[in-house]
Amino acid sequence: MYKRQSQLYGINVFKVKEVLQCPKLTIMPKSSPVVRGVANIRGGTIPILDLSIATGKRPLADLNGSFVIITEYNTKVQGFLVRSVERIVNMNWEEIHPPPKGTGRDHYLTAVTRLDDKLVEIIDVEKILAEVAPTSEVISAGVIDDEAQTKAVSQHVLIVDAVSYTHLTLPTSDLV
Repeated sequence: MYKRQSQLYGINVFKVKEVLQCPKLTIMPKSSPVVRGVANIRGGTIPILDLSIATGKRPLADLNGSFVIITEYNTKVQGFLVRSVERIVNMNWEEIHPPPKGTGRDHYLTAVTRLDDKLVEIIDVEKILAEVAPTSEVISAGVIDDEAQTKAVSQHVLIVDAVSYTHLTLPTSDLV
């Protein structure tokens, strides 16, 4: 969970690998402004994304005291830069609710919950990742024939997560 002024924010950390002090970052030319750099962590080079910038705020100024939440989404490993991590909380799915209606589509909320009588807005990190590094939806030649591809356009797929609870990482951050 992290805090911006008095508002608490969380990340679904079902796929969090670890939380560490922000390592030395190497700047990547022509990368998205959200990507603060890359870091060598446990022998792998991963992008580090600043959640402040991703959600429309100023970048974190002091990386020395900041933390990185290392996650894996869609088989890709990346880190999310936050000022600090307050705590990790296990919550039942019944306690997680969709964002309020009427908030539009341009926000980064995937859900909301309450913790200690305070509203926690859960950030949609998949949306942030899709904006920073969009994935191609083009099917490679030879993988599927034209007839099957034509039929697939009109099909809908429902993906269900059978986990009965979620974890939230609660980083604290002054994102003003």
